[in-house]
This record gives sequence, structure tokens and C-alpha cells, in this order.
Amino acid sequence: TLPNLVVMAAADEAELVHMTYTAALYDTGPIALRYPRGNGTGVALPTVPERLEIGKGRIVRTGHKVAILSLGTRLGEALKAADALDARGLSTTVADLRFAKPLDEDLIRKLLTTHEVAITIEENAVGGLGAHVLTFASDTGLIDAGLKLRTLRLPDIFQDHDKPEIQYAQAGLDADAIIDSVLKALRWNEEGIGEARA
Repeated sequence: TLPNLVVMAAADEAELVHMTYTAALYDTGPIALRYPRGNGTGVALPTVPERLEIGKGRIVRTGHKVAILSLGTRLGEALKAADALDARGLSTTVADLRFAKPLDEDLIRKLLTTHEVAITIEENAVGGLGAHVLTFASDTGLIDAGLKLRTLRLPDIFQDHDKPEIQYAQAGLDADAIIDSVLKALRWNEEGIGEARA
């Protein structure tokens, strides 16, 4: 049988160090990692690289109402969104999934069963992480109890070249877009009071 493909996406330059090291040590099949153009976030580089466990994400921030499942460099925007959501009384968990393949099914199951809203965000188009999470949630019945699950991804268009932060904002992959997606899912008004709309 053919070995399974491993696909990683680094949230920042420190994670890129760990993923490069992990890839160098991995010898049981193809492995790939994605890193975008532009500047890093400015985090300190680790002096000793860490070998990541294949297919395992990490919780970066813990909450209980909203879960943001990030893949790649959208983690910083996910954390900004979490600050703003917490300020509105919406306690938010942020997870860095690290791997698009294989998915951390245990972590995803935990997040989808313990939060009212879950948002995936990635630098990929339709058919990426969000689609895999939706399929997993559907196949395992995780959306049957009323979970509000949304996917944020690149639009299926040719986007004009610009600074990365401008392109991300135009694509709806920044903190404002995350917040908007959560509030629409919850049907909250501007005052933060839940309102039932038909």
C-alpha cells in the first residue's frame, strides 16, 4: 500500500522550524509543509527544534462557547478575534491544528462537542481543511445536535496581487471576518444580545 501523505502548515516562524525538523526526520512517506510569502510574526526562533507528533494539533487558548480551528498563519488573526469575542462575553478557544493531513480527529471531536460555534480558517480554497472537518463532523454525527460550524477560506477567484494583509482582508481571512462569522452564526445584534431571527 502507498504511504499516507502528511501536510503541515506553520502558524509562525517558530512552528516552521519545528515542521522543517519534523519533515527532515520523517521517512515513512511523502511530507509537505506550506509557508506563505511575506514577513513572519516576529516570534523568537527556538534554539532546539521540536519533533512534532504527526497529525496532532495544539490548544493555544481555552474558552467554552466559540472554537476557532486555525491552520497556518491565520493563527494571529484568530487570537485577535478571540480577544474581541471574549470582550463581548463569548469565551473562545483557539486551536492551531498544524496538520491538514492527517487531521487531529480527537482534538476536532473535543472542540466540536464542547462549543456552540466552531470556525475553521485556512489559506486554502474550497476542498481544504474546512471541507475535511465538515466531512468528519458529518460522518461522525457531530453536527446533529445543532453545532454551528462555519468554514473561512480563500475565495474561488483570481485575486489581484497585493500586500498579504490586504489580500487576507479582501478574502475574509482576518480577525474582523472571524468575528463577523461567529456573530452571524449566533445571530447576535450589535449590542451583543442574542436575538432569534426567522
